[in-house]
Amino acid sequence: MRRICSFLIMVTVLCMLACPAFSEDSMQRIGIISAMQSEVKLLLSEAEIDRVDQVGGLDFHVGTLRGKPVVIVKAGIGKVLAAAGTATLLNRYDISEVIFTGVAGGVGDETKVLDIVVGTGLVQHDLGKLSNDGFEWFDGSDDIGGWFACDKNLIALALEAAVDTVGEDHVFQGVIATGDQFVASEQYVKHLQSDFNALACEMEGASVAAVCEQYGVPYVVLRTMSDKADGLAVSTYGAMVDTASDNSCRIVLKMLELMRDEQRPAA
Repeated sequence: MRRICSFLIMVTVLCMLACPAFSEDSMQRIGIISAMQSEVKLLLSEAEIDRVDQVGGLDFHVGTLRGKPVVIVKAGIGKVLAAAGTATLLNRYDISEVIFTGVAGGVGDETKVLDIVVGTGLVQHDLGKLSNDGFEWFDGSDDIGGWFACDKNLIALALEAAVDTVGEDHVFQGVIATGDQFVASEQYVKHLQSDFNALACEMEGASVAAVCEQYGVPYVVLRTMSDKADGLAVSTYGAMVDTASDNSCRIVLKMLELMRDEQRPAA
């Protein structure tokens, strides 16, 4: 009898662990993802958190923010951790849309530190083949996944919120380039401009986009420029990262205020 009871308990635990969603939470929520704690610190301070679910070493903060049901998670830096965190988020919760908030390096000549770039598209600039002839970028053919397009409705919402928050002169929309490097090179900035027409570069957006597209969940990537991705990027980033992070958070808060329930896609 003891062995049967132990077996039943073990099976129950395994079933709970394998369950793709928390059975006690069937509410559809907005997923908010960042790479670093500073990029969600303001959001967490403003949110009413009902519980924190710990999954795979990550804290998923479940609650409400500006009256909207949300799940907020800091997934980690780089494409691998961002993709893993996004996949866990979409597996575990009923997510209607994903907002990625954070900082980036300014690539466009017209963008300045603390300006905003709302991603219309994401590109993996480091995806390709490296041979004796140099680096050859893969263009996304054969399901490789080079380019991704953000949701048009979320782009429009993010642009409206950004203009309301920081003013039209400081808001841009365009391509955000993603790669597993912190770019601090004028030469590489020119490459990102000429080859991808990028306005910003960072380390997570395209991988979040790739996972969202696999799950059929709309998404947008919102970035505040913490530096210009040039030779001074490291020192500029260190001085501006907290302010830039908070600016992106304020735009997310405004997005939630502007978002009507009927705007949200059905699951």
